[in-house]
Amino acid sequence: MELEIKNISKIYNNGVHALKDVNLTLTPGMFGLLGPNGAGKSSIMRTIATLQQPDSGDILFNGQSILKKPNLFRQKLGYLPQEFGVYSNESALSLLDYFARLKGIKNTKQRKQRIEELLHLVNLTEHCHKAVDTYSGGMRQRFGIAQVLLAEPQVIIVDEPTAGLDPAERNRFYAILHHLTSQAIVILSTHIVADVTDLCNDMAILNKGEILARGAPDELVHSIQGSIWQKSVTKDELAQLRAQHKVLSTRIVKGEIKATIQTTQATTGFLPAIADLEDFYFSYVPELAV
Repeated sequence: MELEIKNISKIYNNGVHALKDVNLTLTPGMFGLLGPNGAGKSSIMRTIATLQQPDSGDILFNGQSILKKPNLFRQKLGYLPQEFGVYSNESALSLLDYFARLKGIKNTKQRKQRIEELLHLVNLTEHCHKAVDTYSGGMRQRFGIAQVLLAEPQVIIVDEPTAGLDPAERNRFYAILHHLTSQAIVILSTHIVADVTDLCNDMAILNKGEILARGAPDELVHSIQGSIWQKSVTKDELAQLRAQHKVLSTRIVKGEIKATIQTTQATTGFLPAIADLEDFYFSYVPELAV
């Protein structure tokens, strides 16, 4: 199973160049697409989901263009956008039954069994008779995953799924996504570094419509080990530091400003630090460094 994104570009009517010759080849497992808001993540997700056509390039699933025959690919696709609506006052059970019938699951017994399996998977069995529009954000996201999985898709897209979730709900959602990785190509679009760190064995950084880096998170982090240094600084020292070094981030630790810089040479007063994916991310997207 393979999804190949070949030289995809997209310019919107307002002149925004959202995607610039994006190339990616994906196989089963969890793939993280990491980038800031406005990087082009939603544009590439919508293009893969066949909700919009690119200006150039193609996307192949198992060697066949999904842009030429979108309806065939949609039968194999599950897409959970960042925000999705639900009918008012309808329970999870009734909505899943409705969506299952739309997806062609006509056998009543088979449909009931599939819905029960999915409600158990997303831990909503005891809440299945409650109206979905009364669910918390995390519960609604879990319902969304159940809806996506009804037809057992081979490609699953989840766009910013944990934004706004509390830590407990985020962990529940992580567990569900991890369960899917042996069955499908799962594309996780996010601006949250922890999502990729915890879930993905393959990733890319997208910014301003371009792929800046691609690889296994551990390998990418290893590539900058030995070049990350930290030191506590004052506000005045921080301004001078920014003029002299590549400052990746600053954090308040016990009332002090701890600055993280990237350099290949030892710097007076700085101690070597163990790099993490956030450091690698900020090294490629320096405008996000704080």
